Amino acid sequence: MTGVLRKNIWLFVSIDILVICASLYLSYALRFDFVIPAQYFNDIQYVLIILLFSKISTFLFFNLYKGMWRFTSISDLINVVKSSSVASLFSLAVIVLVLHQNAAPRSVLLIDFLLTTVGIAGTRASVRIYGTKFSRRHKVKNNFPSKIKTRLLLLGAGSSGEKIIREVKENPSSNYKIIGLLDDDPNKINSTIHGIPVLGKIEALHTILIPFDEILICAPTATSIEMRSIVNQCKVTGKPYRTIPTVYELIDKQISIKTIREVSMTDLLGRQEVHLDRSRISNYIYGKRVLVTGAGGSIGSELVKQCLGYNPDLLILFDQSEHNLFKIDNLCKEVSDNVGIQPILGDIRDRHMVNSVFNSFQPQVVLHAAAYKHVPMQENNPWEAVITNVYGTSNVIEACENSHVERFVLVSTDKAVNPTNIMGATKRVVEILIQSKSKNSNVKYMAVRFGNVIGSSGSVIPTFQEQINKGGPITITDPLMKRYFMSIPEAAQLILQAGSIGEGGEIFVLDMGEPVLVKDIAYELIKLSGLEPEVDILIKYIGLRPGEKMFEELVISGENIVDTSHEKIMVLKNGIDHSWDHVLSKIEEITQSAKSYDSNIIKNKLKEFVPEYQPSEKDEILRLSSSGRIVLN
Repeated sequence: MTGVLRKNIWLFVSIDILVICASLYLSYALRFDFVIPAQYFNDIQYVLIILLFSKISTFLFFNLYKGMWRFTSISDLINVVKSSSVASLFSLAVIVLVLHQNAAPRSVLLIDFLLTTVGIAGTRASVRIYGTKFSRRHKVKNNFPSKIKTRLLLLGAGSSGEKIIREVKENPSSNYKIIGLLDDDPNKINSTIHGIPVLGKIEALHTILIPFDEILICAPTATSIEMRSIVNQCKVTGKPYRTIPTVYELIDKQISIKTIREVSMTDLLGRQEVHLDRSRISNYIYGKRVLVTGAGGSIGSELVKQCLGYNPDLLILFDQSEHNLFKIDNLCKEVSDNVGIQPILGDIRDRHMVNSVFNSFQPQVVLHAAAYKHVPMQENNPWEAVITNVYGTSNVIEACENSHVERFVLVSTDKAVNPTNIMGATKRVVEILIQSKSKNSNVKYMAVRFGNVIGSSGSVIPTFQEQINKGGPITITDPLMKRYFMSIPEAAQLILQAGSIGEGGEIFVLDMGEPVLVKDIAYELIKLSGLEPEVDILIKYIGLRPGEKMFEELVISGENIVDTSHEKIMVLKNGIDHSWDHVLSKIEEITQSAKSYDSNIIKNKLKEFVPEYQPSEKDEILRLSSSGRIVLN
């Protein structure tokens, strides 16, 4: 124990002794209207000795002197009440046993308990108040005498707004000064939060007379319609505006000034929080060794982040991209010290490498997100799609069997439904692969099928943003094209939830909501950038690209889809009834066809195994007009 700490403890004990002494004498005075009868004079000193011994001993037992008073919290004050209650009961027992019954009237001891509790709590709270209000303010005043703060107007007077206000008030060195709030709840208007007034409704934003510099949207549960309305109100003011993330976007679930970000397309398409059965997910993640393939990708990295919240014993990050693996490894180290992290730079197409990783770390749960996914790119290089998506997945499944993995979750896609492209067809192959394998395996295999995720690499939204930054035009295949969209955190959370529901062989389908016109997304992104569609940024329609559909589907004709225990997850009741030997031989044929580097041979082999795979007419014309083959020297 350092000299300064020892000195502080003696100071705190001395203060508490003064509080206990003052409380006892004031208790007698209040009980007898400040005229204490002479009969109690001799007993007061003995009662005081008992109280001092009992209370200081109890306070030590409850660790009241280990905390730092300038950081006193509600939990500390609750601890004061608990320790004071125990001390008073203990004192009463000792007084009755050691002294006579009339040494201290019960009413005096009750008043003493109340006064001591208030006094002890008050001294600690006063240090906290002094530390946050006066000491820091004085320090900031000396260090930053002429600092100009950004005047913030908060939209939303809920718990998120309260946290932001409290953080700013407790940190005088902050760059912000909050001048007011707006909220659509009429019961909150004209009230205050930590002294900051609620000025009116959000729709009255443009009429606010109090000067402000920036708007902060504190509405993490706002629907997409509500968020668009709020953003439109903000645009009218001409002031910059930002938002706080939804709670499920944050690994530590703590909203603060540091988490403020620009309003994104995710906010305009939907910000609803996903309600999870966390205990069920925890049952198969907590304390387990979890391997995530494609751990550095859009979905893979979010799966890693979400897994951190369930405290696995070891997270094995497997990815073939050195850059992506480096980033997700660093993020894990910054976020959690409790979880073991093992980055592995490798390729699922390398069977020996995959087996070596499984033999070394013996994962119990495998989340398989590694795949090639860009549709036009895979149309032009179908052999790579087959080798990675089909052969690579079969390598991982083989390793799962040899290492006695408990649970395997495949990240699939809506493009596997009636596929018109190579990527969708290969994903459909591996869906059938895991369904067949699960029939005679102790591993619980399952797939999770969903549509586009907002902001994933190479997806439409980042592409549109790049085109806007360059001044346009934005290129869209067709004005009527629609797509399902889901945020990356939402998709990852539902993948983990589906993994907890599966018993083996299921294909889960996520509820993607209603499909959205891609044209509408382009318009919203242009407006979000402060520009006008078709005026500042032109829209150019270029027609369907190779392998693209006008509308995506989530269920194949004849598949019977039923609800699960989670409202946003459904499951396909019936699957393809193939024997494992048949599937294995077909997988081998498809893999061998990839080694021909001939797209015609590859597509024919895929169609034999996945009869619903029908390349688009445009692709067929291109296929018939060329050999579709590359020559390797």
